[in-house]
Amino acid sequence: MSNVSLFRLVALSAIWGASFLFMRIGAPVLGPTLLIEFRVGLAALFLLVVGWVLKKALNAREHWRHYLVLGLFNSALPFLLFAYAAQTISASLLSILNATAPIWGAVIGAVWTKTPLTARASLGLALGIAGVALLAGFDPITMLPGAGLAVAAALGASFCYGISSVYAKSAKSVEPFANAHGSMWAATLLIAPAVPFFPAAEAASGTVIGSVIALGVMCSGVAYLLYFRLIADIGAAPALTVTFLIPVFGIIWGNLFLNEAIGWHTIAGSVVVIVGTALVTGFSFERLKPAPSLPPPRGGGDR
Repeated sequence: MSNVSLFRLVALSAIWGASFLFMRIGAPVLGPTLLIEFRVGLAALFLLVVGWVLKKALNAREHWRHYLVLGLFNSALPFLLFAYAAQTISASLLSILNATAPIWGAVIGAVWTKTPLTARASLGLALGIAGVALLAGFDPITMLPGAGLAVAAALGASFCYGISSVYAKSAKSVEPFANAHGSMWAATLLIAPAVPFFPAAEAASGTVIGSVIALGVMCSGVAYLLYFRLIADIGAAPALTVTFLIPVFGIIWGNLFLNEAIGWHTIAGSVVVIVGTALVTGFSFERLKPAPSLPPPRGGGDR
């Protein structure tokens, strides 16, 4: 992996880790529905401008059903569930629960294809469950009223990502940028009818407005551009490393800006969940090593 790709990977992890901080700031004020409508709407507008500059077609008439499915399970539902959970539980806990998404994807894929999980994947699943239980059992915030439902909502959001990943593998091939752009417009349209029924709890401050803009433009629009560039540069498997780094930044941002405590259970639970995710996905650091360069062919002729 080149230094540039490594920088993009760390930057993407930091941005997506910050999304839980921004939701934690905005959700109690605006409510989940209004916050996420702003998030996906701003992201859709940002990607519209980028698509116009790059001359990338959306082909909505041809792919609108695909965008709706992707927008529902990869954006609208998980964003809403995470925002609901962010009203109660910490940004660090949200980021750790988000790391269970690949585990859900592996389980859903096994059920969908009727293929039993390997011993390694089964061990990873057990570790993932143990890590969540460790976090929920020892984190004082889970004793707050509604915290149990909030944890369930966050796990439900990760489950939606699992559905999305399985669907994306079986769906017809669509250009990655168009997937991001189209799914954001679909999510915006799906959430819009509910907005009038869930008004903001109070007037938004400058901090809340800034968090909304950061969520839409940085954590959705810019992040998707970084992610798809990473996949193009280093491949999908090494790009999966972002899953393991997001909780690190989620914990750091929560501690720095929201004074969230970092207890032994936070570190232990996150490590157990991440190890479980690595086992389920078959992740190996060997995949991050660049392929050895081949010596130039002798004789100077083309082959």
